[in-house]
Amino acid sequence: MPITLGGLTFQVTCSMGIACFPQHGENPSDLVANADAAMYRAKETGRDSLEIFSVEMAEKARKKLVLIEEMRRALEEGQFVLHFQPQKNLLTGKVFGAEALVRWNHPVRGLVPPGDFIPLAEETGLIVPLGDWILREACRQCKVWQDGGLEPVVVSVNVSARQFKEKAWAVHVAAALEQCGLDPSYLELEVTESLIMQDLAGALQRMRELKALGVKLSIDDFGTGYSSLSALKSFPVSQLKIDRSFLADIPGDVDNMAITSAIVSLAQKLGLEVIAEGVETEEQARFLLESGCVNIQGYLVGRPVPPADFLGFLQGAYPPRLSDEPAGMRTAAKQDQLTISNRT
Repeated sequence: MPITLGGLTFQVTCSMGIACFPQHGENPSDLVANADAAMYRAKETGRDSLEIFSVEMAEKARKKLVLIEEMRRALEEGQFVLHFQPQKNLLTGKVFGAEALVRWNHPVRGLVPPGDFIPLAEETGLIVPLGDWILREACRQCKVWQDGGLEPVVVSVNVSARQFKEKAWAVHVAAALEQCGLDPSYLELEVTESLIMQDLAGALQRMRELKALGVKLSIDDFGTGYSSLSALKSFPVSQLKIDRSFLADIPGDVDNMAITSAIVSLAQKLGLEVIAEGVETEEQARFLLESGCVNIQGYLVGRPVPPADFLGFLQGAYPPRLSDEPAGMRTAAKQDQLTISNRT
């Protein structure tokens, strides 16, 4: 039933969890804990509903608690590792950047992908210490490559929502750069479009602070966060990253082709770099070249690999994949390069 307060009408809903004695618990603490678990299940399934506690919920809750404790131990024992995925310029064939991607080297389960633990790390707040470690380790590895005489590359690090909302986030970034001795111009921080739009004023302030440090800023998954063009022009970023969902059905999907071309054109007119992620086929790469996007990332270039294996990309051991592109396309792409800032 609606409730009226101060002339305003509110429709109140609730999510309920039910636990019954004695099948779901023989003491108050167990019953409350199990009813709480059922309530969260009701929220997960769409809210404004009720769920009755079950054995499956208990097992899920138990596994969640175990995973949280294992993640805490993993941070303490250094079980997390970074893999790096190359970013390449299609015109030169050179790798100019590397995105740092975290993996969990679990002592029993082996290499665990981020999708299996990052959401829980976000939920519990463990993403903050984990994100700080990722930042420091990525900067350290980038400096190691430079000190080894390899051609410098820009290392990209994804910023989580919990990290980005911290008012002192720029201080953490400055400390990591100083600790590793890395020039800020070789660090790129990726924030998602949807994250920026959650608190536009706060996001702009933090982005300006990071920009003042000299680091690069990139909008990840561009095209999926519904930012307005008026907001976009105020972002102090240097690059737009085209979301992989727009490339999945290219060259078969004319709508995705139109959207991708429009994003590239928009970036050019705003004086921004643009890179496409999730590029898996030569057909996709050729379409991007024709559209004016010369920087790509994806399985066509290389999968995420440990630092030792990434040396092959830095040393030019892996040849360019687009060796048979038509001369006309090559000429058109070079003309497009005049309006795109090339980081190689």
